[in-house]
Amino acid sequence: MTTEQATAPSPLQDRYDARTGEVHLSGLHALVRLPLDQVRLDRARGLDTGVFVSGYEGSPLAGLDLQLHRQSPLLAEHGVVFKPGVNEELAASAVQGSQIASASPERIGDGVVGIWYGKAPGLDRATDAIRHGNLSGTDRRGGVLALVGDDSTAKSSTVPSSSEAAIAELGMPCLVPADPGEVLDYGLHGIALSRTSGLWVALKLATNVVDGSGTVHLDPTRVEPTEPDRTFDGTEFEHEVTGHLLQPVLGRLERSQSRERLEVARRYAAANRLNTIIGDPTATLGLACAGAVYLEVRQALAEMGITEQTLRESGVRILKLAMVHPLEPGIVAEFAEGLSEVLVVEEKKAFIELALKDLLYGQAGAPRVLGKRDQEGSELFRADGDLPADYIAARLGPRIRDHGGPASVAAWLEAQSRARRVPTLLPILPRTPYFCSGCPHNSSTRVPDGALVGGGIGCHAMIAMLPEERSGETIGLAAMGVEGSAWIGMSPFVTRDHLFQNIGDGTFHHSGSLAVRNAVASGAHMTFKLLYNDTVAMTGGQAPVGKMTVPQIVTELLAEGVRRIVITTDDPQASRRAFGRGRLPRNASIRHRDDIIDVQDELAKIDGVTVLIHEQECATELRRKRKRGLVETPDRRILINERICEGCGDCGDKSNCLSVQPVDTEFGRKTQIHQGSCNLDFSCIKGDCPSFVEVVPATGQKPRSDRTGRPAPASSAVGRAVDPDSLPTPQVHVSDLDFTMRITGVGGTGVVTVAQVLAAAAARAGLNCVGLDQLGLAQKGGAVVSDVRLSSAEIIGSNKIGPGACDLYLGCDVLVAAAQANLAVIDPERTYAVVSTSASPTGGMITDPTVTFPETQVLVDRIEWGGRRPENVFVDVRDEIGTILADDAYANVFLLGVAVQAGVLPISPADIEWALDLNGVQVERNLLAFRLGRSYVAQGASSGAGSDDAPSKTARLVQEIAGVVHSAEGSALASAVAIRVEELIAYQSARYARRYVAEVELVRAAEESALGSPSGEIAEEYARQLFKVMAYKDEYEVARLGIDAAFTAQVEEQFGAGARHSYLLHPPILKALGLKRKIRLRGWWARPALRILYRLRGLRGTRLDVFGYAKVRREERALIVDYVRAMREATARLTAHNADQVRVLAGLPEWVRGYEEIKLHSLETYYARRAELSQLLAGQ
Repeated sequence: MTTEQATAPSPLQDRYDARTGEVHLSGLHALVRLPLDQVRLDRARGLDTGVFVSGYEGSPLAGLDLQLHRQSPLLAEHGVVFKPGVNEELAASAVQGSQIASASPERIGDGVVGIWYGKAPGLDRATDAIRHGNLSGTDRRGGVLALVGDDSTAKSSTVPSSSEAAIAELGMPCLVPADPGEVLDYGLHGIALSRTSGLWVALKLATNVVDGSGTVHLDPTRVEPTEPDRTFDGTEFEHEVTGHLLQPVLGRLERSQSRERLEVARRYAAANRLNTIIGDPTATLGLACAGAVYLEVRQALAEMGITEQTLRESGVRILKLAMVHPLEPGIVAEFAEGLSEVLVVEEKKAFIELALKDLLYGQAGAPRVLGKRDQEGSELFRADGDLPADYIAARLGPRIRDHGGPASVAAWLEAQSRARRVPTLLPILPRTPYFCSGCPHNSSTRVPDGALVGGGIGCHAMIAMLPEERSGETIGLAAMGVEGSAWIGMSPFVTRDHLFQNIGDGTFHHSGSLAVRNAVASGAHMTFKLLYNDTVAMTGGQAPVGKMTVPQIVTELLAEGVRRIVITTDDPQASRRAFGRGRLPRNASIRHRDDIIDVQDELAKIDGVTVLIHEQECATELRRKRKRGLVETPDRRILINERICEGCGDCGDKSNCLSVQPVDTEFGRKTQIHQGSCNLDFSCIKGDCPSFVEVVPATGQKPRSDRTGRPAPASSAVGRAVDPDSLPTPQVHVSDLDFTMRITGVGGTGVVTVAQVLAAAAARAGLNCVGLDQLGLAQKGGAVVSDVRLSSAEIIGSNKIGPGACDLYLGCDVLVAAAQANLAVIDPERTYAVVSTSASPTGGMITDPTVTFPETQVLVDRIEWGGRRPENVFVDVRDEIGTILADDAYANVFLLGVAVQAGVLPISPADIEWALDLNGVQVERNLLAFRLGRSYVAQGASSGAGSDDAPSKTARLVQEIAGVVHSAEGSALASAVAIRVEELIAYQSARYARRYVAEVELVRAAEESALGSPSGEIAEEYARQLFKVMAYKDEYEVARLGIDAAFTAQVEEQFGAGARHSYLLHPPILKALGLKRKIRLRGWWARPALRILYRLRGLRGTRLDVFGYAKVRREERALIVDYVRAMREATARLTAHNADQVRVLAGLPEWVRGYEEIKLHSLETYYARRAELSQLLAGQ
């Protein structure tokens, strides 16, 4: 990207208001500014023009409509009318109308500019409307610009795209910008070109351009279009707009479009020098490219030593195409002069290559043109995926060398042959996109066992990433608006007789209602699941255009012939009120969302088309409304008592919620509610478990997201000095000349915001900046990557960092940071790593208790392998800030402070703080987080990670009993036994604890005797698991842990002194009597009852134990006997050869988890596996 030197800071609104100077713009910001600049140019010329904008959102243009809405007052002031379309083709026809108005004698003002926008699939479906509009043409004082978003790698699409061929087939000139500055320039040229040619003009917008950003120099004279010669056969051509597309008018329109209008486009490109030639005038090798690929080519050349300063003597000439269709013959002839070979570098299928060959074919001395294949027919530049700089360099290098290129190219090729090969690392747990906490789709996408499901466009498409037993067997994803139609052609030829088809409310309003009509007309047997969350969430949270209420949709569907409709909702009473008194149609009903499986079973039995409408607001939008005070925030929170929790995962399975997070403790894997991300859906309490507690926080107290709720350890950042004047000035170790930085993290946690803050700080520091936010589905909890390049000099090249080219690797999430694709950019002699080691669970860990987070050290080692090891910084940020800031949302800013103070970021703390203030979001808390990060480095603190070990008492009784196990003082075995002896005394009695240590000592002694070493690994595992088996959580133990003083202190620590809590219980007796939900027991009167129950623990296992007769209690007691016997038999046969098998046997109870039926089911798994191991050991 060609950037200009930034000289002064500017408020964020300057990106739209400023007329001169430098601003930092993303591609999306440039598109919002474009109509404003067009009006300003017209007004300067004395023209009173308006602008009409319409289209439909979709990546990479997903947020364009939101940005336009946010600038509504400014747009209105400039005469810009924004009317988003229900779908792309309707929007295109509306834009056609702007030109009819512009040519009308009744028009208001001098003319109307039309701007259409849509992603590539939107262009595909709107082709007929655009074809009509382009034939009809544009007015001399109007013009139409079509903004086409291309997602070449399908990061946020169901298909990859490259739209040049479709644009050309529609007869539209196609301009391809490379960066935000060119978005502005080419957009203004495109409108001028449209006016003079009478054609719609397309602006092809790649993801890297729209999601990229850079410093842009503003100048009102930057684009001053030159009018081309429009003379044909002695007559000046001027197109007249008409909507009468019938013969003979249609014939004249077709001829002018293919002749005069496209020729005027060529002449415009020549007159305005849109396409440029740079490089060596004596070269024999030429490179032709356009848009973002041009920047990748320049980056590739720079890596081989061909820079802006040496390009003219490099033996290479570059044709940078702004307009790829139609190609302007003059510039091509000028470019080809003296060349023997031209390489066309372009993504996807050959387009520029074919056009160049067509123009050069038969010309004397024409060069050989190669692109997708070389002269021998082998692949040269691939037609799939993208073309990054390193890929391009590997293919250009040998060609440049063979054409007598500079010595630096041969040296680079030699260095590549000797370069350290990055090994293929073992796969690790991936950070994949997932439904947001409290998302309606966590409930709505559940289906009965064995169901067949059709996917579609929307967040609900992520069911394809979920286990089949949860979301059904999917037949695949459908294009937008055709949901369910595949079943019409599939059903006559398969044994299945019913399909559940998911469809979002955004898709339904867009075009999906026709799919329902089509299904009814075909007589299909299927159920549409209309997921009504009031938001087009995947593209930024817009309300569907033309949104109907649920009652309106019900009326329409019944009129279409749908046989039966059931509305499931979290608030049935509110849904009934929406219909009004007595107005619920006869074939429609309302049920609670808890009944969604039963409802689907019922609908599947009805012939024909049925519809389930799941009405529940998008959790993310609901959270935003609560923050803005638009809706009331519930005053209650949910907390899990981790000691009662069995870590079975049932609450995660029931809720599918990312805020229900696993956590490792001294007593094994447990579950916690992450308060900072919880969206207060409360579906987690459906988990069959007595560990849930409902808390009403103390007045004014914000819940803390500290994992334990305990005070932070003394080594943490809490209480440190955070006065910025008291912190030493960082000693910067990196240069501000082409500094590169990669930020990795989790979508929705502020990674992109950090990149934006850095861009603003860089501008204030006088640095140029380019960046790229690689998002995809990241906003749904997946991996997100932001690349940032800073330089005191002009930046020309890719906004994406190549292999080994990263100076600072800022890992806001250790799992994403350790991914091999991201680690490719680091280099052991160049890269500093600053990484948070806090473990944030993945979606898979929520519902499957067998999925564990990789060991932190394993992830750290992967990062350390490629970075500058002595200087790297790894810090558990959540532990450092969790207590003082009460929310780990500030973790990324803390990490930014660490990087600045460590001297690995060439921006001053003052500039960063200025940018944080400019951002205007939670300024004081973000400043505190930033200063805490600096303080962490300045004071040389450790990671601050506290021990999870429960504090052990020193009572003589505990020491006496624990001492039976002969292990070294302070060893892992001794510590584990001491902690558990104390617990078992409280659980039952000292006698019970002595029984425990006696068994542990038997195993320890057997291990030492058999293996010749007192390592105690088997004994330690046995000590942990035997405790778990013996301290089974019956009613007495749940009572004890529920009134535990440590838990009460945790409640007050997290929710404030005076917080009230209630127990959410589902007693087996009441469950057997038919109670389907948990009851709430207020703490103030429940605690005395629980104390009495705990005091009755002496009855446990006796004939007077009324709870002991339940099947699960009998099985728990039997498990103790079985496990002890199995381990005695195994240790009697213990040898060095079978030690690993015995260790596995010792750990089997770890997977006995849960309560009631869940525990009984896990016991079946235990006994099956124990039998296998016992048999295996007995046969040795």
